[in-house]
Amino acid sequence: MTEAAQDQHAVPEHDVEPRQLRAALSPSRAGDFMQCPLLYRFRVVDRIPEEPSAAAARGTLVHAVLERIFDAPPAERTIEAATELLGPQWQRMLEREPVLAELLGDDPEERATWFAEATALLRRWFTLEDPTRLEPAERELYVEAEIDGLTLRGYVDRLDEAPGQLLRVVDYKTGRSPSELFEAKALFQMKFYALVLWRSRGVLPRMLQLVYLGNGELVRYEPDESDLLATERKVKALWAAIERAATTGDWRPRRSRLCDWCDHQSRCPEFGGTPPPLPEHAVQLALDPVRAGGTSPADGDDN
Repeated sequence: MTEAAQDQHAVPEHDVEPRQLRAALSPSRAGDFMQCPLLYRFRVVDRIPEEPSAAAARGTLVHAVLERIFDAPPAERTIEAATELLGPQWQRMLEREPVLAELLGDDPEERATWFAEATALLRRWFTLEDPTRLEPAERELYVEAEIDGLTLRGYVDRLDEAPGQLLRVVDYKTGRSPSELFEAKALFQMKFYALVLWRSRGVLPRMLQLVYLGNGELVRYEPDESDLLATERKVKALWAAIERAATTGDWRPRRSRLCDWCDHQSRCPEFGGTPPPLPEHAVQLALDPVRAGGTSPADGDDN
């Protein structure tokens, strides 16, 4: 699913003045602005639809199965049980968003390959973690905390808790582990979640764990208080930069290797395009907490 499709909160159309609510930011939208301010504008202000992809839909499906597998008793959390969940969870996705059916086409072989690739991701997860020995404290946990008037919010894939309030924040990625050049982006998302948990619960998470199913790698990081204070300063600075861009209308593109996967090249000045005119109430739209803080369980997954 595209991020725009995943947002659960409806927003007014451009010809209706947005509601005045408190400021809010999600890790996905923060990541958009860090990657490219113009991307943030296209997704938050203009709300330009992005084409769904088969890879993204597969990632959402695998996430759903990894959530539901823990409904079963520990002894029944097998790869066979996980594989059997693929069909029902896919049907649930189609009921919510029928357009996803078009991604697989009518070719039975193509569909079989797509499901086989989802099965392979699940099999790889079983080589990294043993669900029969895990009992998550929370799954798809909505977290929220307010910091100096800015509400930070998002969804944590899995939260494990050991005696003594020892927290492990787990995030599934259905893509491959990134190079050092892009690893900071993934760690920022995890530190964002850790900061929200720390501020809302008063407990500093002991471990942040990224599970990369694309190549079967675990990335673990142990944050300390100085890490999260630095993340807090960074988030505040990001919001200040978003406010400046909204006020001035200066949403500058930032070219990077990630542009290769961007849906907006045709309207990006870096590629000879021209952005559409800013909509009415663009400042309010850019800072609207429903948009800037828009999030859903599958939002932000890097497939």
